[in-house]
Amino acid sequence: MVPKEHHQYIGIIQLLRHFRWTWIGIFSVDNNNGENFLQKMEHLLSENGICSAFIERLDQQLHMERVTEFFQIIYIISINMINSKANVFLVYGEAWTIIWLRFATFMVDPESKKTALLRRVWVMTAQIDFILAGIQIKWDLKMYNGAISFTVHSTAVAGFKEFLRTINPLSDYRDGFRQNVWEQSFDCSFPKPELQGMDNRQCTGEMKLEDLPAPLFEMEMTGQSYSVYNAVHAVAHALQALHMSGFNRRKIRMDKKTDLPNLQVWQLHSFLQGISFNNSAGETMFLNEKGEAKGGFDITNLITFPNRSFQRVRVGKLDLQAPKGKELFIDEDVIVWNPALNQVLPLSHCNDPCFPGSQKKRIEGDQFCCYDCVPCSEGKISNQNDMEDCFKCSEDHYPNKEKKGCILKLLVFLTFEDTLGIVLASAVLGFFFLTSWVFGTFIKYRNTPIVKANNRSITYTLLVSLLLCFLSSFFFLSQPNKVTCLLRQSVFGITFSVAISSVLAKTITVVVAFMATKPGSQMRKWVGNRLAFCTVLSCSLFQVSICILWLSTFPPFPELDMHTEYQEMTLQCNEGAPFFFYCVLGYLGILTIASFIVAFLARKLPDSFNEAKFITFSMLAFCSVWISFFPAYLSTKGKTMVAVEVFSIFSSSAALLGCIFLPKCYIIVFRPDLNQREQLTKRK
Repeated sequence: MVPKEHHQYIGIIQLLRHFRWTWIGIFSVDNNNGENFLQKMEHLLSENGICSAFIERLDQQLHMERVTEFFQIIYIISINMINSKANVFLVYGEAWTIIWLRFATFMVDPESKKTALLRRVWVMTAQIDFILAGIQIKWDLKMYNGAISFTVHSTAVAGFKEFLRTINPLSDYRDGFRQNVWEQSFDCSFPKPELQGMDNRQCTGEMKLEDLPAPLFEMEMTGQSYSVYNAVHAVAHALQALHMSGFNRRKIRMDKKTDLPNLQVWQLHSFLQGISFNNSAGETMFLNEKGEAKGGFDITNLITFPNRSFQRVRVGKLDLQAPKGKELFIDEDVIVWNPALNQVLPLSHCNDPCFPGSQKKRIEGDQFCCYDCVPCSEGKISNQNDMEDCFKCSEDHYPNKEKKGCILKLLVFLTFEDTLGIVLASAVLGFFFLTSWVFGTFIKYRNTPIVKANNRSITYTLLVSLLLCFLSSFFFLSQPNKVTCLLRQSVFGITFSVAISSVLAKTITVVVAFMATKPGSQMRKWVGNRLAFCTVLSCSLFQVSICILWLSTFPPFPELDMHTEYQEMTLQCNEGAPFFFYCVLGYLGILTIASFIVAFLARKLPDSFNEAKFITFSMLAFCSVWISFFPAYLSTKGKTMVAVEVFSIFSSSAALLGCIFLPKCYIIVFRPDLNQREQLTKRK
C-alpha cells in the first residue's frame, strides 16, 4: 500500500538538485536496509553531481555498557555535525535514528545553543518517526526545526480526529492495545493486581490524546495510518467483489439465506489486482495488476515549538505519475527554515562557488564536488556561477575586462570622418587640384615649344590618367559595399596602367625621334602619334583583360573581419582571388621597370627638351614607393592596410606629377624666356 522505496530515492535527488545542494552528510541506520539505501544513493548522487561529505552508520540501539566505544561514536558524530562544511544532512532510519542523533547533540551541547547545529537542514526519509520517549521527552527538537521530510502521502479523513477524541480505554478493559498506548503516552498505569502497593500515577478518564504533544502522539492521520486505512478499504472492496461474483452464480432461493463459503486468503488476490475505488477522503485509490498502490510521497516541513511540540506543514509532493524529471513539486515560499538561517535559503557546497569570470578546476585526489576556481583564459568568459569551462564570445563580441560578459565589437572602416581619412583625403584633393592646375597650364600654353615637345597628346593622356589615379583613392576612403569593392582595385589598376603606358610611350617617342634623325634610318616611319597611341592602348588593354577575368571569376566582395582586431570588427573588401590582385600589381611593376630602363638609356640623348632624365627619376620614385608598399601592406591590419594602399597610390602619382611636369611648369610660368624656339636653336 506504500510506494516503492526506490521512488523516494529519486525524490531525494530531485530535492537536492532543486535547492542546488551538492555537498551533504549522510546518517544511516546500521542494518541491511541502511546498507541497501547507501549503495543505491551513492550511485544516484554521483550521477547527479552530488557528493557525500561523510557517511555515518548508526546502531539501532544505544550500547551504554561499552562506555569508551559509545563516547567515541558520539564524538565522531558531533564533529561531523559541527565542523563539516555540509549544511544539509540526509537521514535514513527509524525512530531510534532520531534518538541517536539527538542524544549525540545533547552530549555535546545540552542547551542546543551552538549555532553550527542550528544552521543545518535535515532531510528525512519516510521511514522516520519523530517519536520520543523516556528522558528524551524533556529534550527539545530545536535542531530539527525547518527539516524537510518525505512522508507517505496522506490526506485528512473526515471524522478521524473526532474518533480519537472519543477513545477511552477505561470503558473497554478488553482492549489491551489502547491501555498500553495510554500507559506509555501519559506515563500512568491501570489498576493491576501486581501493581498494588506501588506509588504509581493512575490513568484516568480525564486524560485526552489531543492534550499530548506531537512527539508523543499526532492527531493528524499519518502516512502509515492512511496506508492502513486504504488497505482495509481495498480488502473490503475485494470481499464485496468476491461476494457479488458468488452471488451471481448462486441460485436464488426465497426461503434460504446464503452465506459466503469458507474464504482462503489467496482467493482475494485476483480481486485486489486492478481494483479502483474512492475512499471517504475523496481520493481515488488504484492497485495495479501486481496489487501495488500508485500513491506518492508528501514533502513536509517540520516546525518545532518551545513546548517541545511540532507541526508538519505540507510544502510539496512527489507525484509518481508526472513526466520524468518533473515528479517533484516544491513550494519554497511556504517553507520555514530554522530561525538561525534568517529565512535565507541555505547553501551546501564543498567550497565557495566560482563566480562569473572564473571556472572550476578539479582538485587532484579529492571528490569532484571540491574544486578550485581559476580565472578564464584570454578571450573567454563565464557568466554563471560554477561553470565547468569558460567559453568564447560570438565573433562580433569580445570579453569585457572582468571576463563576465561580452561587448559588441565596434564596426570600423576607413572613412572621411576619421583623422587618418581626413589627412589622406586632404592630400589626395591637394594633388588632384595641383594636377588640374598643371593640366590647365599645359592647355593654356599648348602651342609653346615645351608643351609640343615629346607628343602633346600623350602628355594630356598622362595628366588625365593621373587625375583619375588620384580620384580612384576615394573608392578606398568610402564604406565598402558591392560597388566600391568591385571598382576600387580594377579602376586603380587600369588608370595606373594608362599612366605608366603613357610614360613608356613618351620615352619611346624620345628614342625613336633621336634614331630617326640619323641618315637613312628606317625609324622615320614610326615618328608621330601612331606608335605612342599603340603603346598606350596595347599596354592598357592587357591590364583591362586581367581585370575583366578577375571580376568575372572571383570578384571582390565586402566582408566583416572579426578576428584581426580584438575589440573591433573591420568592414573591408575581400579581394576574392589574391592571385589576380598581385597580377595587377605585377603587371604595373613590369611596365614601370620597362619605362625605367628605356628612360635610363635615353637620359643622355641630345635634346633641348629631353624628358628621359625626368622620367628616370619619376620611375625611380615610383618603384621606391611600390617596393616599400608590399612589406608595409602585409604587416598592417584592418583599415590601416587600406590607408597604406591609398598613401601608395597618391604618393606614386605625385612622384610622376612632380618629376615629369613641375620642371616644365617652372619654365612655362616663371621662365617663359626659355620657352622659345630661338632658345631651342641656340641650345642645339
